Amino acid sequence: MSSSIRKSISSDALTRLAQAVAVAVSATLAGCQSTNFAAQSTVQPKPNLAAKIKQKPIWLSEKPSPEAPQDVWERMRRGFQLQDGLGVNPRIEQQRLWFASNPSFLENAGERGSLYIHYIVERLEERNMPLELALLPVIESAYNPMAYSRSDAVGLWQFIPSTGRYFNLRQTRAYDGRRDITASTTAALDYLTRLHDMFNGDWLLALAAYNAGEGTVSRAIERNEKLGLPTDYWNLPLPQETKDYVPKFLALSQVVMAPEAYGINLNPIANTPYFKVVEVKQSMDLSRVAALAEIDEDELFQLNPALKQRTTLDGPQHLLVPSSKAQLLTSTLSTMKPEELLAMRPKKQVFDEVETSRVAGRSRSYKVRSGDNLTLIAKANKVDVHDLQRWNKLNGQALKVGQTLVMQDTRKLVAKAGAKKPVQYKVKKGDSLYIVAKRFNVEMQHLKRWNPRTGQALKPGQMLVVSGPR
Repeated sequence: MSSSIRKSISSDALTRLAQAVAVAVSATLAGCQSTNFAAQSTVQPKPNLAAKIKQKPIWLSEKPSPEAPQDVWERMRRGFQLQDGLGVNPRIEQQRLWFASNPSFLENAGERGSLYIHYIVERLEERNMPLELALLPVIESAYNPMAYSRSDAVGLWQFIPSTGRYFNLRQTRAYDGRRDITASTTAALDYLTRLHDMFNGDWLLALAAYNAGEGTVSRAIERNEKLGLPTDYWNLPLPQETKDYVPKFLALSQVVMAPEAYGINLNPIANTPYFKVVEVKQSMDLSRVAALAEIDEDELFQLNPALKQRTTLDGPQHLLVPSSKAQLLTSTLSTMKPEELLAMRPKKQVFDEVETSRVAGRSRSYKVRSGDNLTLIAKANKVDVHDLQRWNKLNGQALKVGQTLVMQDTRKLVAKAGAKKPVQYKVKKGDSLYIVAKRFNVEMQHLKRWNPRTGQALKPGQMLVVSGPR
């Protein structure tokens, strides 16, 4: 067979083989498609098991955040940072024994501080500072914004004039920023932060410097370094007052942590802002503002003690007012006519004086607070329990929070008793001329006239004449 014939046969064979393969592949594909179609037509949709089976709870590894405490004392305790590693310390124990032996000191300071503590705690939390520092005004001033020391330190945080000016606390005849609740708190926290940084994050050294000055503490550290001695607070040669200052602060913190264990009754303080800031655009008399917003005048002054004239003259153009009255005051001021606003201005300047419109013999009133009883109220107001019951037609000892008690004027009682000698009062810690004048319902100008040798600073145990001769 010739080569051309063999090539022709081979070509035909290959052609038929290719056709056969093509037919087979087509058949296979067709079978696969029909099979898939059949499978698809017979498969039922899967049931939604999740709809019939109750989903199991998902357990989180993190614990839910605890509820915010209702009492600001408890909120403060949760933020304590300075108690670790103290151990048994005789210097702290000695101070703790003093607080346990004098429960009224902390109880009274807590009562005065109830207006300010929530604000201070919030400012400390914003800076992530130890919340024990909210107790520092207890040590410094017993939470009395009118406190005045021998070294001319003033206010809750006891700034001396030079340090106050350094931290932008203005001091004029009409306004003293060292008494300003918000401004002095900002200054105090700025100062404490600076001291904390200066002493490499050691809060005990910072507190010692707050009391004695950074120079005193720095020199004590340098001395110990030269002698190869420890440079922590407990081993520094500091003034005795400063040696007691930090242990007293730490002891106070421990007492507040568990007051019942030391026989101390700390009345709860609501964990809500006690006051709000209300802007004022002109000089206003505090007594008129108090009447306009139905605020107790004494309470308004306790919130704005920096206004020495009891006006907003020369002070910041705002007032701190009780939160419950802020909306009323704001809305009332916004709707007043210009001539009405002019009537709110003070008629005359009065420096460091209390109300001058009180009439001798006028009765006083007292609003019952949580924890009060007749004995405490009578003692605080220098009256007899039986008289208090008689004036208010009380048959027993029961009192209600918010109840208003009426009591006669101290001067009127003295006159009835036929007293011919001046009435004297023994000054207690935390007292000021303003507080004594308010307590005995006398004008401060009279109190100064009866006590000509007495300055603004009062010392515990000092005797004051609080009523002139009859």
